[in-house]
Amino acid sequence: MADPLELPADALHRWTDPEAFDFETTAEVADPLDVVGQERASRAVAFGIGMRGDGFNIFALGPDDVDKRTLVCRHLDERAAAEPPPPDLCYVHDFDQPHKPRSLRLPPGTGRRLSRDVDALLQELRPALEAAFESEEYQTRRQAVHEEAGESQQEQFEALGERARERGLALIRTPMGFVFAPMKDGEVVPPAELEAIPEEEQQRLRLAIEELQKELQQILRRMPRHQRELRERVRELHREVARLTVHDLFEPLRQEYADLEAVVAHLDAVEADVIENVRRLLGPQGGGDGAEDGGAPAPGFLGGTGGPPSTALDRPELRRYRVHVVVDHGDSKHAPVVYQDLPTHPNLVGRIEYLPVLGALVTDFNLIKAGALHEANGGYLILDAVRLLTQPFAWEGLKRSLQAGEVRIESPREALGLLSTVTLDPQPVPLEIKVVLLGSPLLYYLLSAYDPDFGDLFRVEADFDDRLERGGDGERLYARLVAGLVRRHRLRPFDRSAVARVIERSARLAGDAERLSALGRALEELVREADHWAAEAGDEVVSGRHVERAVGEWTYRSSRIRDRIHEEIERGTIFIDTGGAKVGQINGLSVLQLGDFAFGRPSRITARVRLGKGEVVDIEREVELAGPLHSKGVLILSGFLGARYATDRPLALAASLVFEQSYGGVEGDSASSAELYALLSAIGEIPLRQAVAVTGSVNQHGEVQPIGGVNEKVEGFFDVCRRRGLTGEQGVLIPRANVKHLMLRPDLVEAVREGRFHVWAVATVDEGMEILSGLSMGERDAEGRFPEGTVNRLVDDRLAELAERAKELLPGNGEGGGEDA
Repeated sequence: MADPLELPADALHRWTDPEAFDFETTAEVADPLDVVGQERASRAVAFGIGMRGDGFNIFALGPDDVDKRTLVCRHLDERAAAEPPPPDLCYVHDFDQPHKPRSLRLPPGTGRRLSRDVDALLQELRPALEAAFESEEYQTRRQAVHEEAGESQQEQFEALGERARERGLALIRTPMGFVFAPMKDGEVVPPAELEAIPEEEQQRLRLAIEELQKELQQILRRMPRHQRELRERVRELHREVARLTVHDLFEPLRQEYADLEAVVAHLDAVEADVIENVRRLLGPQGGGDGAEDGGAPAPGFLGGTGGPPSTALDRPELRRYRVHVVVDHGDSKHAPVVYQDLPTHPNLVGRIEYLPVLGALVTDFNLIKAGALHEANGGYLILDAVRLLTQPFAWEGLKRSLQAGEVRIESPREALGLLSTVTLDPQPVPLEIKVVLLGSPLLYYLLSAYDPDFGDLFRVEADFDDRLERGGDGERLYARLVAGLVRRHRLRPFDRSAVARVIERSARLAGDAERLSALGRALEELVREADHWAAEAGDEVVSGRHVERAVGEWTYRSSRIRDRIHEEIERGTIFIDTGGAKVGQINGLSVLQLGDFAFGRPSRITARVRLGKGEVVDIEREVELAGPLHSKGVLILSGFLGARYATDRPLALAASLVFEQSYGGVEGDSASSAELYALLSAIGEIPLRQAVAVTGSVNQHGEVQPIGGVNEKVEGFFDVCRRRGLTGEQGVLIPRANVKHLMLRPDLVEAVREGRFHVWAVATVDEGMEILSGLSMGERDAEGRFPEGTVNRLVDDRLAELAERAKELLPGNGEGGGEDA
């Protein structure tokens, strides 16, 4: 009669029938309409996108291998397609505050057109002004102004000279200035004859000179004012000529952009500045000079540096009139969806670039660069949370922008007050954006716990699952997912058998026969590698054998450490028995994870008991090699022993448990059932089958609880037994609750089918102990006694003996010596 606890081969692996699919290859299968199996996350993302208001940004959390970005982008693209593109963003010079460029938000495409129109105007500006200032009319009017000013001064000097002559003096202009000299007979008296002039005449001449000198000084004092009046009249002439010339150039542009007040205001400001600084625009070759122009021009950020302009429009006197387009949505059909894969602070909030000119770094508004917040403004921005948090100041910059509702371009040093150099301070831009962060659950919960601003800014939690339902339409939907991957990467079509093997592999990656893995990277790698092996074989269609080879090759590449451990077990370096029976010794199973590869490793667990006071000592815990979960599992054993065997007497034993040849940390409680079996064996001196390995945790009621990594653990012991030779006696005990998780390798399943290996599923320690010992557990009778020859009777008698000896040796505290049992 078959053992009811032994699992049949069909229970060890859930196969996918290729004939259940209604297609021959994935070329006939449509792509999935959404990311498969993520309904909860999908609804959360849709809610977050549609919910307007401050703080309803989204944090998409899930394992890194889950393709969160695809689902998020799909929702964002659908939403953005129904929304209009946002305005263009431009920066222009502020003539009142040159270090604070002004922002212009213009209808999509208008920024590019305005920039092009302004550049065309500036190209025409200089020739038009040169023509106007070289015209005969301008030269005539300018000459008239100079002549009029010169005639006024000449008349004053002539009148003074006439008064001097009336007094016998001549007004003479010399290189050193004006002087008065005596005259005789209409001629200036030579210096040699001055002494011959009578004293009375000399006195008269001196008094006349003093009086005339005062008049001369008054005339000379008025000369600067006359010069200023001359310069102002020349400037006014320049303004008038420039106004007549420039107005005709700017007026068509003003008319074209009449419905945009900000543009018209900027054009007016540019025109006024051109009129005011026209001679500076023309330069010395334009016919002016410093005296007429009121001095040299005040350099801008790039003015007066001496740096060679790359084009005429890059000349300092024209750069400040240009329109700098920072974000152009002229070609956009809808709201933007931006993914920034390097979210540094400058890449988020923008930056100001500098040019090296004659050993100095200079800048102006034309060197303002947009950040991702500018590019996504009016739309949606996707960021990787880990990359964001690992970039200095990027997280704070994003939070500051979201809290303020505007994007301010500033360096981190400015924000921290560490920079005092004069630079630009561009006008902030209002921010209307929806931000989506992609990250792990751990990161989400850490931010929620430790950043007080996080909950206010990211109120929508989109939680992605790492597993999908396999039942119902799950496999058909997964087939569509495989088809989508095949098309996305332009791979060979997969036939039905290949899709079936991919689904089975996905269930194995999920560690559950009833679930499928949602880890997109692992699935993508499998599909692409299967395509590679199909190509190596020269096949046009990927079949199941190519998928199986991909799995096999990946396992071979990753399994060096596993094979080395199995080799050392086979050589006897690591002690593992796969046959016979021993007291207080059992094979436990654990899982080692190395990168993406996990494998099971058998470990010998031993127990020793002696007279004591009811303590079960975990040697790993005593030497600080055990984690808290493992220590908890060991402590539970004391509760089980006390409840079953020591209800009316003290538990007078001291037991020690250890993982033999364990040189690293031990964590988890999946070996607690194996430890309990070893402990019961040691107490009752009951030999246990060494051909059977055990996994499963236990509670105080003796129920065997499910554990993780059941497939790897079963296969780990199977591989050790196969290397030594399968005898038909070997097998593994697993918790009954883990049966639904079994997706064992085909070679193991075949060995079970042929009776060369066994897998038992137990619900209680009693069931497992019967298999391991070959004895019945036994139930208490009406007198509270267990039947003779049962496990419980042997254990109970041994504990009673220890309790009696403890009572005899140390009455009152039950402490005995160190004798091994």
